This record gives sequence, structure tokens and C-alpha cells, in this order.
Amino acid sequence: MGNLIATRPPQPWTAPTASDPVAATLRLPGSKSMTARALVLSALAGGPSTLAGPLRARDTELMAAGLRAMGAHVSISDDERWLVRPHPLVGPAHVDVGLAGTVMRFVPPVAGLAEGRITLDGDPQARTRPLGPLIGALRSLGVRVDAPATGSLPLTVLGAGRVAGGEVVIDASASSQLVSGLLLAAPRFDRGVVVRHVGPPVPSAPHLRMTVQMLRAAGAAVDDGTPDVWVVEPGPLTGRGWQIEPDLSGAVPFFAAALVTGGEVTLQGWPRSSAQPVEQLRSLLQRMGGEVTLSTGGLTVRGTGAVHGLTADLSDVSELTPALTALAMLADSPSVFTGVGHIRGHETDRLTALAREFTALGADITESPDGLEIRPRPLHGGVFETYHDHRMAHAAAVAGLAVPGVELSDVACTSKTMPEFPALWSAMVTGKS
Repeated sequence: MGNLIATRPPQPWTAPTASDPVAATLRLPGSKSMTARALVLSALAGGPSTLAGPLRARDTELMAAGLRAMGAHVSISDDERWLVRPHPLVGPAHVDVGLAGTVMRFVPPVAGLAEGRITLDGDPQARTRPLGPLIGALRSLGVRVDAPATGSLPLTVLGAGRVAGGEVVIDASASSQLVSGLLLAAPRFDRGVVVRHVGPPVPSAPHLRMTVQMLRAAGAAVDDGTPDVWVVEPGPLTGRGWQIEPDLSGAVPFFAAALVTGGEVTLQGWPRSSAQPVEQLRSLLQRMGGEVTLSTGGLTVRGTGAVHGLTADLSDVSELTPALTALAMLADSPSVFTGVGHIRGHETDRLTALAREFTALGADITESPDGLEIRPRPLHGGVFETYHDHRMAHAAAVAGLAVPGVELSDVACTSKTMPEFPALWSAMVTGKS
């Protein structure tokens, strides 16, 4: 069980309760996952790149700042179009990872390619997140890393300007980011990399597919044809224009609102072919009572007036667990979610936090080692601790649609991935833009 670190600002934010079905057409910020990967690939490319429609939020600004600290030119002054011009990576430099898993796991392999000392540290909670497998993998590839015996932050990479590369065995069952971090930098390693995962299944497989897809788009040769083995050949990466998709994980609370209220929510700008797990989300929302359609107008979710419980393995889409848990609380039958034990190591121990906070609102919810069992019953208002976790805030907001008086201890934590969340959410619920 992970650590739960709670602080309570003096003025909670009361989640608005819906008196009518919501009807909203939204244009949400870009995908955090795609923005982070595009920034890393662009910093390692042979020429300039642009990111169209990137996510401007704490996590991605920290990634940009970390790459900039090591020498890359990263301009994010234009909200709609970021520019990256690669330069030789050098230290000394300090990288603030905040509480961003992408920064703490994607930057160390890049730092190995820098010449000089690169230190990484972040928020106090960041020191509880697992990095040991990545540290061990980097050392086996020839990178000098100084880190605590706990295999966590703070750490120092003593970059030699190059990484030998080669074959590495890693247990990435705690996070797919442990593999993605190695793969993204691997084309610049002398011998590329062969990553073999050994251990329980790697969670969030769609994120690994996104990594491979984006590497290939940047010109890398990647073979992922063997299960749990990824081969990246050494070679140049090409600067290019990246079109960042809207953030699917960030859209889920808004889609949940359509089910809770029997309304309709459309996410504009959704591509016909996506690197994100839209089919898994479509299936889950349909099973819970929603209707999901994709048209030229965007991705639309309609509520049918009923919310159903379900039994589901969420290992591929674990980021959706908090919002789906809130939805399950309001369903007409029980739900069982499994395959998400690894989210105990996210911004907070999400399983314990969800069980604790919803129980305080009157829920009947039980933790299992890798999931939650939810038996719907009437809920009441109260303060919902967010634990500095944007997904916890999303869950509370969804519950508040149907339960008056749900107060989020800190809605500002949503700035991690969507600074606009409170305003967008209130506008959707009230129908006032």
C-alpha cells in the first residue's frame, strides 16, 4: 500500500450539482502522453520540430523546462504551437520532475546522452514513486547513476555524452513508462536497445503502443513483434511536425457526466485514427449505459438515463479508474475493477484514496490487492481529499454531479494536466460558457 499524503487548504471547492442533463461541446487540451513523448523525440532529433495543439500544464511545462535545462531550445510561448530546436545536451543541470511520472522516467535516459552532471528531484510525494527498475536498466546499459538504495528520487545521472546501449532486462510491472523512457532515447544509443520485460504484465499497454508509433513516425526502426520484447535500432531521429490529439483521459470525467445526467457531451477535434485507447473507453462506457459515436463533429457520448455496474479488467486503461469508480458509485448494480494494483504507486495510492474518500461520503467500497469492489448506495456530501492528485479531483467532480455538497479539498491539483478544468466543468454543468 502506498503512502497517502494529505493536506487540506482552507477553502474547498464545491463540485456543482447538475439539475438538468448536460449538453456540451468541448475542445479540450492536448494529450499529456503525446506531448511528453513529442518533446523528448524532438529534443533528440536532427532538426527542428513543432508541436501543434500541445498540452500546457504543469507536467508538460516541467518536461520542457527539463529538456531546456540540458541545452535543448524549447519555446512554449505560443499556446497552440511549440517549437523545439535540438542542441547538444550538457550539464550541469537540475531537472524538477514535480510529480510527473513522464518526467522522472523519460528524462534519465536522455540525461545519459548529455555530457555532464544532471540531477533530478521533485515534490515530496515523487520520492515514493518506483524508479528502481529504470535505474538498474540504465546502469546495465553503461550509464552512471547515483541514487538512494530505495531506487527513488533524488538521483544524479553522470552523463558521458553517449550511451553504449545493448540488451537489458527489466520488470516494468509498476509502470509502462519504465519501458517507454528507455525506448524514446534508444535510437541515440550506440547500439540501440533490446528491452526484455520479465515479471507480471506491463500495465497501460496502449501507452507503449503510442511510444512505438511515435518513434516510428520520427524515423526510428522499432520491432515490437515479440511479446514483452522491444528492439530499437540505433539511428537518427527526424525533426517533424507533431499534431497532438485531445487528451482522452482528461475527457473521461466529461463523458461520465453525460451518463450521470442523461445528457450529451462531444469532444471536438477527435481524429479518425488515434494513438490513445479510444476503443477500450468506448466499450466501457457502452457497458455502463452510454452511447458512443465518432463523427466529423467529434467523439460524442450520450447518456441513456441509466448507469450500469460492470466487471472489468482496467489494466490497459488504469488512468480511467478514478472517474469510472465515481460512475460506478452512481450505478444501478455493483462493479468490480481489477488489474490496477500499480496505481497504488501513482500520485497517491489511488485505490486506498478512492476507498477512503468515497467511504467517507457513505459509499460501500472495498479494496482488493489489484482493484476495487463497489456496491452502490446513497451518498451524502462532505469534503473529499484530493491528495494532490488530478484524477482524484476528477472522481469527486463526477460524484458531485449527483450528490450535493461534495467539496474538493484542492481543485487546483487539476493544473497538473488541465488548468482549465474547474472553469470547463462549471460551464458544462451550468450551461454557461
